[in-house]
Amino acid sequence: MGAKSALLAFADGDLRPALRAATRSDQAESEALVRKTFPGYDVKPAGDSTLDVTYPPDGITQVTLLPGAALLCDRRLVLDRPSELPAHLLQLGTGRRFVMHGMHSVVDWLCFAVWENGTLVRSLSLSPDGGIAENIGEPYAFERPYWAGHHPVEPDAEWEDEEPYPLPFHPLDLGEEALQALFGFAIEGFPEPDSVDPTSVEMHTFRVGDEPAASGWSARRSSSSGRIGT
Repeated sequence: MGAKSALLAFADGDLRPALRAATRSDQAESEALVRKTFPGYDVKPAGDSTLDVTYPPDGITQVTLLPGAALLCDRRLVLDRPSELPAHLLQLGTGRRFVMHGMHSVVDWLCFAVWENGTLVRSLSLSPDGGIAENIGEPYAFERPYWAGHHPVEPDAEWEDEEPYPLPFHPLDLGEEALQALFGFAIEGFPEPDSVDPTSVEMHTFRVGDEPAASGWSARRSSSSGRIGT
């Protein structure tokens, strides 16, 4: 698998209808949201992209503002422990539903989380090397078959001494399910009939540089999952 994501969105309820009906957002308003997301950072326009780029390079933020929703792509916005999301980000969408989704195929890492009206209702972060870093709230319906053992990682017949996979399922398999359920599309696999076409969701791109020393927030990247920068 080559699936990687770094997504943070807030919406008036279900995000998927807003993405299905996406139109091009205003660049000035999008830049204003990026500046609020990274207060004190240097922000410069860097062209355009689409939602099929779910894991932009270091220092790059992609954003779209839609009626009733906003979506940002940036590696700094997904955390090994989603519960540690800075309060000022939740305040950007006060009263709305917040959704985080991050995964990295090199280390089989997955995180996703949902906040309702500022309250964290579900958070999961896990990888085979790091184990379960966070597991808060009741699993969603799309998760339950995985926790019930219906999607185990089968051993490779060519490796006689292979150790059993340390988790009851592959994180990236569940990650695709979570992405489809929460954002309406998948990175790998077959789209569903009502899936969002990520290439139709236009994103403004900004280069977000180093913050001044006096800035009130430093974007954090935990290393406990073993993620790498490529």
